[in-house]
Amino acid sequence: MSIKIAILWHMHQPYYYDPLRKKFMLPWVRLHATKDYLDMLLILKKFPEVKVTFNVVPSLLKQIIEYERGATDIFFEYSLIPAEDLNLEQITFIIENFFLANWDTMVTQFPRYIELLEKRGRSYGDLEKILKKFNHQDIRDLQVLFNLVWIDPLHRKEDKFLNEIQKKGRNFTEEEKNFVLDKHLEILRKIIPTYREMAKSGQIELSVTPFYHPILPLIYDNYKAKECMPWVILPENNFRAPEDAETQIIKAIKFFEETFGFKPKGMWPSEGSVSEEILRLIKANEINWIATDEEILGKSLGINLRQGDKLISSEILYQPYNFEGLNIFFRDRILSDLIGFVYSSWSSEKAVDDFINRIKNFPDNSLISVILDGENAWEYYKNDGFDFLNNLYQRLQLEKQIETVTFSEYLLLKPETNSLKKIFPGSWINANFSIWIGHEEDNLSWDYLYKVRQDLLNFQRENPNLDLSEAWEEIYISEGSDWNWWYGDEHYTETKDVFDEIYRHHLINVYNKINKEPPAFLYVPISKKMKQIKPDIEPKGFIYPKIDGRVTGYFEWLEAGKFVLKRIGGSMHKSEGVLSELYFGFNKKYLYIRLDPSCSLKDFRELKFHIHIIEPKKIKITWNASDQELAYIYKEEDNLWIKSGEIENIAVDLIFEIEIPLEMIEVKQEQEVCFFIEVLKNNHSIDRAPSVGFVKINIPNPEFDKLMWL
Repeated sequence: MSIKIAILWHMHQPYYYDPLRKKFMLPWVRLHATKDYLDMLLILKKFPEVKVTFNVVPSLLKQIIEYERGATDIFFEYSLIPAEDLNLEQITFIIENFFLANWDTMVTQFPRYIELLEKRGRSYGDLEKILKKFNHQDIRDLQVLFNLVWIDPLHRKEDKFLNEIQKKGRNFTEEEKNFVLDKHLEILRKIIPTYREMAKSGQIELSVTPFYHPILPLIYDNYKAKECMPWVILPENNFRAPEDAETQIIKAIKFFEETFGFKPKGMWPSEGSVSEEILRLIKANEINWIATDEEILGKSLGINLRQGDKLISSEILYQPYNFEGLNIFFRDRILSDLIGFVYSSWSSEKAVDDFINRIKNFPDNSLISVILDGENAWEYYKNDGFDFLNNLYQRLQLEKQIETVTFSEYLLLKPETNSLKKIFPGSWINANFSIWIGHEEDNLSWDYLYKVRQDLLNFQRENPNLDLSEAWEEIYISEGSDWNWWYGDEHYTETKDVFDEIYRHHLINVYNKINKEPPAFLYVPISKKMKQIKPDIEPKGFIYPKIDGRVTGYFEWLEAGKFVLKRIGGSMHKSEGVLSELYFGFNKKYLYIRLDPSCSLKDFRELKFHIHIIEPKKIKITWNASDQELAYIYKEEDNLWIKSGEIENIAVDLIFEIEIPLEMIEVKQEQEVCFFIEVLKNNHSIDRAPSVGFVKINIPNPEFDKLMWL
């Protein structure tokens, strides 16, 4: 007789690939690959009697495989460039972004890293002053330390050369930097084979999640949210796609089998989100078990499982259930959250003692399910969680009263299971879907998705013989849960604007795949984080420049506003960026925009400039290199771009200049104009001005010019 515990580590990262830029815009798959995915297996491997389940999301595996095949991210690209060869924009990016690590548990382990952080400032402002403090060696050390600190301490300890680099601590060479980066790829290539090997040994079970980590009950029918959230404000459109929900399941099972050589028996639905309709789809696709949160069980049974944090009846929770032939395990919320959110601040010995003693208090024959994120928690632990995991597995292997099992292994014992007559719809968070629907941003995201999918369906009906699989893939990616995780005000990330752009770029790419013009609304950010970016210089008076593509005289743009684009922060700096400075100004009749390149613009054949006016009305002004004589004005009507005029006074030579009649864009005196500019090459966005947010211009009254001289 023993107490059985089934531990599941859920391995997932959002899909960071931007289809318009053709690269990963954020590095977290690569960095968690070097910090978490492999060492989690290597730590466990030392304790062969301990059984654990690892849940892997296909979209994560897909990204790992794409890295193996040569895909890259902006952070990696900027790390590769020799410090002496970096331009100002790239150096700015590195100084801003290469401290993205937990300062308390990661950065503080390296004195030189702390020194560089203090040199930049923990909260920093004037980048121009900061840039002057950093020499080439500082930047190279920062390139090395950022990538070194994201390699797990276990790898750094066991690899002789990494250990020597860590001990050296500073004054790194380009050769040492390249070695660290090579180690990233070496570690990454070992991950999937090691999972396969350990699954074959029987020590771990591998389970799966629907392909792009969607909230399946909401993909099936997003108005389902009303059942568990009667108060919710629903999106304008009822997104209902049962066929997509099943496709996400089928694609996941197929990809899993192609990757590991066998079919999964279990599934962790994304965020533990369930509904009766979804469970029937999962069962129909030959999955034997799923898991979700204890609160779903309580609401399905119509009882309270806990009084406060105290479990009222362990017998009810600590057993599998059955719904129409599908086995369901319900995680212990307290035990799971202790590992995820509490034990990181304890000593590993105290934390493991507390965890083991809690388990011992439960009766024999209990099956305790502990399920949580298997990667993000560890950066808050000392030594990246090694001490805690090592002690935990050691104790679990020694304890005679406790037996670790995988979920499928437990079901082979043919335990008695109680049937559930109904399943309450919800997720592991509050047994509802409030993270992903109901907030203004969430609902707008759903409406964007609905409209794009409807357009694709209509196109498919009109073109039944075309292969639209690539366009549908963009829809499936857009159905992932991670976009709406960051929309709304429940969670915060410094890179929310990045998620917003990537999400809308996948929707835009649906139209690119079917050779249609994307609708106007897709160029309007969903995130309210999009904000006005203050210029380096505010406009001081009316301007009357000659539009000839050259700086004709010193005074023609002297009174204009100005952005030095390479100084504007944010994670959306482009490695292919072509813009250096943005000037803007006006007089009584015209709005003027000037763009200065950071490189030669002599070859215009593939470039397009899009000026997106988002206030007071949605208007797009486009200039195409193939038709240099004119720019075209499009107004938004019923989510379509309708051509409304032409602008002749435009010139592109050493610089880009355009004169926009205020009347043509329906702007009156004393109104605000908000805009941003995109540069496209081969229909792929390669630069943006400003890199985040928008420019706001207050069109003054005719007396503005006089008032500025008072």
